[in-house]
Amino acid sequence: MTRPPVMKTPRSGPLADRAFAALAMGAALFTLAMLAAILASLTISAWPAIVKYGLGFLTSTQWDPVKEEFGGLVMIYGTLITSFIALLIAVPVSFGIALFLTELSPAWLKRPLGTAIELLAAVPSIVYGMWGLLVFSPVLSTYVQQPLQALFGGVPYLGALFAGPPVGIGILSAGIILAIMIIPFIAAVMRDVFEVTPTLLKESAYGLGATTWEVVSKVVLPYTKAGVVGGIMLGLGRAIGETMAVTFVIGNFNQLDSLSLFQAANSITSALANEFAEAGEGLHQAALMYLGLVLFFITVVVLSLSKLLLAQLKKSEGVRA
Repeated sequence: MTRPPVMKTPRSGPLADRAFAALAMGAALFTLAMLAAILASLTISAWPAIVKYGLGFLTSTQWDPVKEEFGGLVMIYGTLITSFIALLIAVPVSFGIALFLTELSPAWLKRPLGTAIELLAAVPSIVYGMWGLLVFSPVLSTYVQQPLQALFGGVPYLGALFAGPPVGIGILSAGIILAIMIIPFIAAVMRDVFEVTPTLLKESAYGLGATTWEVVSKVVLPYTKAGVVGGIMLGLGRAIGETMAVTFVIGNFNQLDSLSLFQAANSITSALANEFAEAGEGLHQAALMYLGLVLFFITVVVLSLSKLLLAQLKKSEGVRA
C-alpha cells in the first residue's frame, strides 16, 4: 500500500533570512537612535541652564522665575521620596497579592481577583488624582495624619517627620496614591513569574515537608528573581514618571522648609506639567528641560542599579554552589 505524498512547506531561502535579520537589527538600532535623540534634544534645550547653574542646580532650593533663579533640589527630593514611599508600600502588598493568587487562592476566586487587579492598571491617572484630592485626602487627614501627630508630636526626630498642617495633601499623600497606582503592575508581573516556576519543583518541596513560605522563599523567589526585580523596576518607573495624579495631591510647593512627610512639595513631573506651557524662552524653559534631563538620568541610574543587583544575586548563587 503506497503512502500518500507528504506536502512539505517550502523553506525560506537565505535571502529571506538575511532580510528578517536586517529588520530585527534595524528595530534594535532604531530604539537606540531614539534614545540618543531624546538625550541629545534634552541636553541641547537645557544647555543654557547647564552653563549658568552647572551641578549647583541639583543642590539649590531656590525657584524664582521672576528673578530667573532656578534650582531643582525640591523637585528632585519630591520625586525620590514619593517614589520611595510608593515602593515601601507597594512591594509587600504586591508580593502578598501574587503569593495569594498563585499559592493560596481557591480556584473560583483566582480569575475574578486577578482580573480586578489588572483592571486597576487601566484606570487613568487623572482619575486617581481626582479621587486622591476629593476623597482620599480628607480621610488621610482625619484618620492618619492627626493621630500620627498626636502620637509622635513630642518624640525627637520622629515628631519632625509628622510636623506641619495635617491637611491631607503633601508628600505622604502623593506617595500613597502612587503606591495604589503601581500595585497592579508589580502584582501582575509577580503573579506571572510565580506561575512560571515548574510545578515539579514546588511539589517536590511540599513533599519534603516544606511550608508555603519555605517553598516561596527557597524555590519560587530564587527561580523568578529576575522577573520579580523587573516587576519592581516597572512599578518604580511608573512612580517616577507619573504626572497628573501627583500634581493633584502633592501640593505643588517649590520650597523645602522641613523634612516632614505632611508638608506640601513638588516633583519633577508636576513642575513640568504646571509650568512648561507658561514658561517663556530663556532660562525658565531651559531650567525645566534641565529637570527633564535629571529625570532621564534618574531612570537610567535606577535601571543600572537593578542590573547590578541581578548580577550580584547570580554571583552569590555561584559562590554557594
